[in-house]
Amino acid sequence: MKPLLLLLAIACSLPAYAQQVDETSLSAADTITNFSAYKRSLSFAGVLQTRYVASLTRHVDVNGKHYDPAADKGTHNSFLVKRARIMVKANINDHFSANILANFADFSGNPANKVLENAFIKYSLNKHFNVQAGQFRPFMGIEDIMPVDIIRTVDFSNQYYAFGKNGWQSFQVGLSVFGDINAQGNVRYYAGVYNGNNRNESTDDDDTKNLYARIEASPVNDLTVGVNAGTGSLGRSAIGNAYGIDASTRISLSRKWKLLLMGEYKSGTNFIAYNADTLNPKPAISQYRMKGFYFFPTLRYEYHRPRVRAMELSARYEYFDENSNPRQTIVPNVSFIFADNFYAALQMGVTIDLFKKDIPLTTNYSRNLVYVQLQIRI
Repeated sequence: MKPLLLLLAIACSLPAYAQQVDETSLSAADTITNFSAYKRSLSFAGVLQTRYVASLTRHVDVNGKHYDPAADKGTHNSFLVKRARIMVKANINDHFSANILANFADFSGNPANKVLENAFIKYSLNKHFNVQAGQFRPFMGIEDIMPVDIIRTVDFSNQYYAFGKNGWQSFQVGLSVFGDINAQGNVRYYAGVYNGNNRNESTDDDDTKNLYARIEASPVNDLTVGVNAGTGSLGRSAIGNAYGIDASTRISLSRKWKLLLMGEYKSGTNFIAYNADTLNPKPAISQYRMKGFYFFPTLRYEYHRPRVRAMELSARYEYFDENSNPRQTIVPNVSFIFADNFYAALQMGVTIDLFKKDIPLTTNYSRNLVYVQLQIRI
């Protein structure tokens, strides 16, 4: 009986011995020897944004331009496809990836120098060092950090588009680096160099390159503060600069009520105004500035129902002086979110534009525009 028990004990112990590693083995360890296709993947995403707009101001069309009723009847309401974006992201391996973003809605108008938005290659060494080269949005504020397919209201701020036309932000061609500064990841850096003559141009329009840098910190949970600065030119102009500061925070008021606060101030050289000025001699480029700020509070109620996930109430206020005729914009908005993370949302609101001085037959004219907008993320 004892020999039988001994044999059974030996047999039961054999699997354990079989799983032990031979520390004296001279053979190679079982590791990845070819990273060519490690974590390779291909994904598609996008956003479709349709809207109905109607002008509430007499003799101002849906594009915000004042017209002479004796010569033109104008268009006071319209259905639009604002964005029809398709994004393709390809992870070549765990370090290299490529991103392509196109807005097919631009084909409805003049597609010259439009349509293609993102087109860059990214190399990620680790969370502290990432490089991207191609066409992308330089990180010059909150609106550049947020995903391009999440629009919380009717559109981005006036300063975003004005700074974009002047080569300070929006889609540009160049090279950027970014990453976490510390191990905790609550201090981040962004820096880069780019042409500064906007997207889809075959070459730069001068030999001067734009430089930018951003430092972003989250000293406490749900609070982010950023500082931006840049220098560059546009159309062989003199060298100009831009700088700004922004902050955003999330506050949990209760289990279902949340408050998101965003604010930003920016000042930058207005190259377009400088290049268009025909005065001789021309004033110093430092005299051509655009500046402004906005405050964007959003109150969110989370239903967490199967078909209605949340509702957001917001009212962005913006003051912006682009050409010595300050403009105030107020955008009260309500959003009904039917799928998490804005994958399906219905938005309604009014854009109220107030100029210090109304200039007839131009877009520098006070007006109100009502909109109803449906957006779907893919």
